[in-house]
Amino acid sequence: MTTWTLSGFGDEIDPDPAIQVAVLQALGANQIEVRSAWGVNIIDLAADQLDGLARLFAERGMGVSAIASPVGKVDVTLPVEHEVERLGRAIAASHALGARYIRLFSFFRAGGVPVESIRDDVLVRMRALAELAETEDVVLLHENEKDIYGDTPERCLDLVESVGSPALRLAWDSANFVQVGVAHPFDDGYAALRPHLEYLQVKDALSATGEVMPAGEGDGQVLLTLTALRDDGYTGFASLEPHLTDADALGGFSGPAAFGRAARAFRTLTDRIGVTLA
Repeated sequence: MTTWTLSGFGDEIDPDPAIQVAVLQALGANQIEVRSAWGVNIIDLAADQLDGLARLFAERGMGVSAIASPVGKVDVTLPVEHEVERLGRAIAASHALGARYIRLFSFFRAGGVPVESIRDDVLVRMRALAELAETEDVVLLHENEKDIYGDTPERCLDLVESVGSPALRLAWDSANFVQVGVAHPFDDGYAALRPHLEYLQVKDALSATGEVMPAGEGDGQVLLTLTALRDDGYTGFASLEPHLTDADALGGFSGPAAFGRAARAFRTLTDRIGVTLA
């Protein structure tokens, strides 16, 4: 029997981390992905707030699957040091909360700037971030966010292979691929990216409109992807990021009811392929 560890973006449920934990545990998850708490981004939480968060999670028996940082969700023209400093704060949060993984992104560009023209600047920054991660013994997870350099399978592969660091791995998000015009994410990207894939973010999307949907209700080939992960021996995290009520460039929100809908849709798919969520 294959078992995956269920997690979710707590701040899609409620700003209050106590409510985040309660809802996630009611849905069968004992891990949380932390993007913000009390309305404050994870890299902006003070040391005493991080300590309070760590106590809450310990009291509730909640692990932290990843720090969902905003690192790399900035324009590529900012100095390298800008994001290295912000990663340092994300690493401090990861150490405080006992998380091994830190999510990050591969930089926006101004309108009209060809994506190919920023490749060298992106790689310089990603290498610097990976070097810091290696030193601090954490693993960076690059998410294929819309409109960053690494938003297609080809450029995700280029990033991870060109940086060539054991501290830079990939998170897979089917919905984001659909939203940038990858018509068949599994067919077009899975085989190439699988050797570098270490984390699953769970949401789906419609090709026609880009609307985010629960897993299996869109065009992201989610069931095919999950089945292949099962067959490949994947045993990592599956993190719910529903984005069903509101989404913008820095995150999204669902609320408890919509989050529950997303969790039930995902569990329907995993039950169908014989994967246990724990």
